[in-house]
Amino acid sequence: MRISRGWPLAAGLVLLAWLWMGPLPDLARRAFSPHMILHLAVAVVAAPMIVIGLLRLFPNIRAPRRLLLSALAVSAFEFAVVWGWHAPWMHEAAARWLPIFAVQQLTFLLAGMALWWVCLADRDRRGLVIGAGAMLFTSMHMAMLGVLLVLAPALIYAPQYCLGAFGLDPLADQQFGGGMMALFGTLPFVIGGSWLVWRLVGE
Repeated sequence: MRISRGWPLAAGLVLLAWLWMGPLPDLARRAFSPHMILHLAVAVVAAPMIVIGLLRLFPNIRAPRRLLLSALAVSAFEFAVVWGWHAPWMHEAAARWLPIFAVQQLTFLLAGMALWWVCLADRDRRGLVIGAGAMLFTSMHMAMLGVLLVLAPALIYAPQYCLGAFGLDPLADQQFGGGMMALFGTLPFVIGGSWLVWRLVGE
């Protein structure tokens, strides 16, 4: 019975293995929209599934003692990871060198897991408020970065690392990736934050 409760963990690990061992990593190093698909799938699909599965399997896992401080630190770390790896020179370094690409993907996963854990692990009223606030902040900065990419009038990244995918030219591909971030990078946190607020009101 307890093992069946951990299905989100198993599903998250299987998804992660498929993402990293499939064709996406090679595509992500040559075009922007595959990079964004990989990034979002790791950070806002696989990461929360793994965290939810762990919390279901081990309900006694505790949130950090200083929850507010931890939430601020984790939110800042996640912000730095997302915006840092999308700075042109960082993105291009990850595209050029496989070890840096591996570090990029690992930090996407760790930042996502840390954020979801801080937001979901504490079930009292204070924890719900802090978790909802962290998710709100994350949704805002993800939307902001996505919109900046959509509105960019020219390529932000070097052409050899932004070749275009799915029949799109490089600029349209960059804008498509930004649109995915603005929508799908924001929506999971809006849903998660709304669920926390609903629980708070219910209490």
